[in-house]
Amino acid sequence: MDKPSNMHIAKNIKVMEWLKAEIVEQVGRLFKGLFHGKESYIIDSMVSLFIAIYVLARRVGIPFHKIDKAILEKLHNHQQEGHEIEEWYGDLSVLEQYMKKR
Repeated sequence: MDKPSNMHIAKNIKVMEWLKAEIVEQVGRLFKGLFHGKESYIIDSMVSLFIAIYVLARRVGIPFHKIDKAILEKLHNHQQEGHEIEEWYGDLSVLEQYMKKR
């Protein structure tokens, strides 16, 4: 009975390592897409990053809704603290409003 449990643990570790490598790879692709101004690469790498981050969170026991809640809290806190991006462009409040409407 130990074997399936050990195999499950090993498989979970392997998947987490793959996800971490995927995140690093997609950050590189994002930078290349930004450098070359290729919107399709930028979107693809950003989407891949979001997916990998959410799945990695789930693999370590964090449900998706907790990630969403933490994002909203961080957006709110940054606005309250006067984050430069919010002061200069209002991006954080726009993102918070968007996420609350979903």
